[in-house]
Amino acid sequence: MAETTAKPAPKAKAPAKKPAAPKKAAAATKAMALADPAAESMKDKASGFADQAKAKARDAANQGKGKAAEAFESLSAMAEDVAKTIDEKLGGNYGDYARKAAGTVAGVAETLKTKEVDELLDDARDFVRKRPAVAIGAAAAVGFLITRLIKAGDNDDEA
Repeated sequence: MAETTAKPAPKAKAPAKKPAAPKKAAAATKAMALADPAAESMKDKASGFADQAKAKARDAANQGKGKAAEAFESLSAMAEDVAKTIDEKLGGNYGDYARKAAGTVAGVAETLKTKEVDELLDDARDFVRKRPAVAIGAAAAVGFLITRLIKAGDNDDEA
């Protein structure tokens, strides 16, 4: 008997699929075309909000600067009055210290009046760069004073 060896039949190739990449690329391009104007619109709105916030902050800073200048002027006038009283009770040497303090406070008030907010911020930055330890100490002292004022206000409300 003769054996016949059968060769397996070659496999039929599946029909080739058309690549989906062009459809996906077209969809991605379309999505990007729609997203770009939306992103630009959002950027414009965010920029507008930032500009409004800056303008409001600048207005608030200018108002605060004016109020602070008035407060320093009042403090300076009060220190001048105290200097006169000190002159009468303790002598001129001690009154001079109070007058120097009043002059310093008046100088701060004048600086606040004449300089713009940006100039004041630049001066503050320069001061902090040159004397960081003094700036940290001053910030701590101001924080302490504000805390004491808040606590004192809370105690007045409870009474």
